[in-house]
Amino acid sequence: MNLDSVKQIAEVDFSDTYLEAREKFLAAVPNARAYPCSAKGPSGEALYTDVAYFGPTDAKRLLVLISGTHGPEGYHGSAAQLLFLRAKYHEQLPHSTAVLFIHALNCYGFAWNRRATVEGCDLNRNFIDFSSPIPPNPGYEELDEFFVPEDRSEEGIRRAETAIDQYRKLHGDAAYLSARAQGQYTRPGGLFYGGTEPTEARRTLEKIMADFDVSTRDEVIIIDYHTGLGPYGYGEIQCEQPSGLKGYHRAEKIFGPSVTLPDLGTSTSPNLHGTLDEYFQRLLGDRHTYVAVEYGTYPISEVMSAIRDEHWLFRFRPDQADSELGREIRNASKRSFYPQKPDWQEMVLWRAHLVHRQALEALASE
Repeated sequence: MNLDSVKQIAEVDFSDTYLEAREKFLAAVPNARAYPCSAKGPSGEALYTDVAYFGPTDAKRLLVLISGTHGPEGYHGSAAQLLFLRAKYHEQLPHSTAVLFIHALNCYGFAWNRRATVEGCDLNRNFIDFSSPIPPNPGYEELDEFFVPEDRSEEGIRRAETAIDQYRKLHGDAAYLSARAQGQYTRPGGLFYGGTEPTEARRTLEKIMADFDVSTRDEVIIIDYHTGLGPYGYGEIQCEQPSGLKGYHRAEKIFGPSVTLPDLGTSTSPNLHGTLDEYFQRLLGDRHTYVAVEYGTYPISEVMSAIRDEHWLFRFRPDQADSELGREIRNASKRSFYPQKPDWQEMVLWRAHLVHRQALEALASE
């Protein structure tokens, strides 16, 4: 695949809305299985997570490609999945290998351009074991009113940022980042809220895994597409804490030394609670390798401002979600996770193409 072809593919396969992305995916995979969402889109449209499977039904090795875990991050994930199909990798699968596409896992968030699920949860914090005590996050509880201040005026934002700066100076950047991002389970409507029970999107993923007998496979590689963290256009291959060093070494063997892990201090992300990897670790143990391919967009201050405003909208003004103000805030969220720039689109697709090939080569080499 040459540079010109990637440029042309980017122009075609990136979409402007969830519905457009879904139409393109279904055009490429007309026999996909649809898993409905109980919520509707901004125009009252029905929403679905669409799933396609290629390869032997009893394949012992499986590649799982997940887009839209965090709503508008699905713009890249959908295009990357279409790129995989354009490369015809699904027609050249190694013996005893299959691939499972999960398109728009959080279809509600994708349609509304918000990271959260219909319940207002961060899906990538929702996979804790809710039968056990929830992970505490006292730092978040202290800062919640400043992370998402009800007063959105310039003065209100300034007061909130001052309080956050004071916390950082007192406790340090590491404690601040952990408080903000690791996940919290006590402040509905707040940042990175993990919920009090499995969300509908989580239950959808669990049903997909059961429907396709994923737990019976000998080896599973999961690629979960994300955006919004790190340098512009760079795709960081992140491992998560639940898989530990064993999972990291499995990923490094497949994807090379650019793989990162929070425990080693190499990741742009802190350790997180309730991630998809936590679920796959319970489901498959050492038979799985999970990576979140995280593509940078804009400076983190801009991204966090968009996240803050999106949470403010649905926490304090939910009835205005489709007003002029609501659309302005949701469009800013979309831009933060999906730079509609030709250079960014080419950069992220090149990395996706490499990651896809590496995963298939690893499955073929066993």
